[in-house]
Amino acid sequence: MAAPAEKMNSTEAMIAAHPMPATKGWSKAARGDALARLRAMGLPDRRDEYWKYTRPDSLTQTDAIPAAVLHNDEAPLFDGIERLKIVFVDGVFDAEASDDLSMEGVSIERLATSDSDLHWARDLYGTLEKSGQTPVDRPLAALNTACATDGVLIHVTGKTSKPVSLIYRHMSDTSDAFLHHCIKLDAGADLTVLENGPAAARFNKVMEIDIADGASFHHVRAQGRDHERRAATHIFARLGTESQFKSFTLTVNGQLTRNEAVIEITGDNASAHIAGACVGDGEFHHDDTVFITHDAVNCESRQVFKKVLRNGATGVFQGKILVKEGAQKTDGYQISQSLLLDDGSQFLAKPELEIYADDVACSHGSTSGAIDEDALFYLRARGVPKGVATDMLTLSFLAEAVDEIDSETLKEEMMARLESWLARRRG
Repeated sequence: MAAPAEKMNSTEAMIAAHPMPATKGWSKAARGDALARLRAMGLPDRRDEYWKYTRPDSLTQTDAIPAAVLHNDEAPLFDGIERLKIVFVDGVFDAEASDDLSMEGVSIERLATSDSDLHWARDLYGTLEKSGQTPVDRPLAALNTACATDGVLIHVTGKTSKPVSLIYRHMSDTSDAFLHHCIKLDAGADLTVLENGPAAARFNKVMEIDIADGASFHHVRAQGRDHERRAATHIFARLGTESQFKSFTLTVNGQLTRNEAVIEITGDNASAHIAGACVGDGEFHHDDTVFITHDAVNCESRQVFKKVLRNGATGVFQGKILVKEGAQKTDGYQISQSLLLDDGSQFLAKPELEIYADDVACSHGSTSGAIDEDALFYLRARGVPKGVATDMLTLSFLAEAVDEIDSETLKEEMMARLESWLARRRG
């Protein structure tokens, strides 16, 4: 069905402002296909079912709204971890700040410089994004596939010796960055990807992950502290037999963040866990939208999302578990909870189950509430100041989401960053 005229006008304006790169190789056809999809569906607006809680205006206008660069003296995230660093500054690859892109068990190339028609990414770039457009349109992802200027192509053939760390730096008040990453894990391979940084004034990112039989993918992301940044990110993942996908995102600050994840479990005995913790106040709007499809036997999925909101902040969670016919013995778990520290903040939730198999164990729950007054009284009665006691209870609330991280080192670092954020607000 053709998009309404109003949508088409804004879509064509965006396409004109962000034209397809002049590629010659394997990505040209995929980009053209994505452009056709985008024109057919149009950019999102508030009348779209999955955008009714989040205004997409600032993500769909032709120019990014200026966002001041935050300067802070906090130690760089993941600095104590041995890792392979790949740095992008306002969406542009920084060779001097990045490590050599060679590591045993993995090949890493840049999207901007890989145009061989025989490249493995030819069969992945835009493929999972296209599949993820059904049954819900995701036009910002199609826009990314069409016009992304760079990204990394990671092919993992074995167990990597250290994580790959994608570092995004924001240096220009008006930067508007599009990055597209493709990650392919062969059978039995293992990879951890770390991401951190605000990236740009406005950031549109897609990550496509193809996980073969018996492979494991671990992902830990911390979205930058810049107060005025805006971002729309997308993860598209496909899981093979006995494979594992685990992703955790920490978000603090930012005026608007929309994180979408579309995960398709196609192989038996696979598991997919996705979790997030966010804290924000004031002009802060944070949206997690997740769609997990079970299309295999004896598979597990978990969605664990916690949001702490105050001073009028808004949190959104839209999560769905779809169990297809024949996907027996599915174990699907979904929980979304918010802690509202004042009367002006709000949490909007839309949990969904759609099940076509009869031998499953699926559940979802969503709650929203204030600090437990009895627990707060208990701590204050033992001499703990009110602000410190509130922060202790807040960290305890967020811990379930952070516990989804396998690495104790990374888990401790995420909790330390949350504690630091709360302490700054208390100060």
